[in-house]
Amino acid sequence: MEWWVSMPKIELHAHLNGSIRDSTLLELARVLGEKGAIVFSDVEHVIMKNDRSLGEVFKLFDLIHILTTDHKTVTRITKEVVEDFASENVVYLELRTTPKKNDSIGMSKQSYMEAVIEGLRAVTAVDIDFVPHKINTQDSLNSIAMNDACDGTRRKKTYVRLLLSIDRRETTEAAIETVKLALEMRGVGVVGIDLSGNPDVGEWNTFLPALKFAQEQGLYITLHCGEVPNRQEVQPMLDFLPQRIGHAIFFEEEEWRQLKTSKIPVEICLTSNIKTESISSIDIHHFGLSSTSILSI
Repeated sequence: MEWWVSMPKIELHAHLNGSIRDSTLLELARVLGEKGAIVFSDVEHVIMKNDRSLGEVFKLFDLIHILTTDHKTVTRITKEVVEDFASENVVYLELRTTPKKNDSIGMSKQSYMEAVIEGLRAVTAVDIDFVPHKINTQDSLNSIAMNDACDGTRRKKTYVRLLLSIDRRETTEAAIETVKLALEMRGVGVVGIDLSGNPDVGEWNTFLPALKFAQEQGLYITLHCGEVPNRQEVQPMLDFLPQRIGHAIFFEEEEWRQLKTSKIPVEICLTSNIKTESISSIDIHHFGLSSTSILSI
């Protein structure tokens, strides 16, 4: 394990709210419990449960949205999540998050993202580089891994880039608002758009106008695709030709062929798929089916 931790790594499928420390979630829940906003005993087991079905995962996300709705907390969790990845020697991190609105405290999608950026600036454990550079070749990525890993004389550096997520519960207008915000924030590390959220909610055509707009403006796009059985969406998502897709669990043979022909890399979430019971066994996981897979633990 020490060898695995020491190896420089690239993380391309990290959800901000999905990477929060359990200890932080418990602390935030206790505070809200003391305020009477929630009943702590009702949510403690939700936080501490280990293996969760996919449905239970989204119940946890619903709770996390309640716990992390103020600017100060968003800044804190961003700082902690980046530091945790850096401690595992992740040298390049793409962190995706859905910009939130909370009118009751004056939070807009823009102010939410400003709180995220403040969290990046607050990291002190390592040097953080979140201003975009062109890192398009394998040589460039190897250079980051080799030159910026701690060699005993220099501080470690982690390159962080941001993906703004469109939540499947959102309207077309809200999705377009997220894309426009991503375009405005290109100068502070935003490089692309993600479509994610509960795969049993929403329809592909709702988000297509926003994704086409993002594509036309040169933003990179990754789609959660085939996370649940839904052939009506998998085919049009592949036809859209995103830069990457996430999960690709429930693909038919024909869809795998199209994916390989289109050379679309897959963000394979091996451990997640097993722990959420989306795949029953590591022995039958689809990791070995695609030579273009990108592994994310």
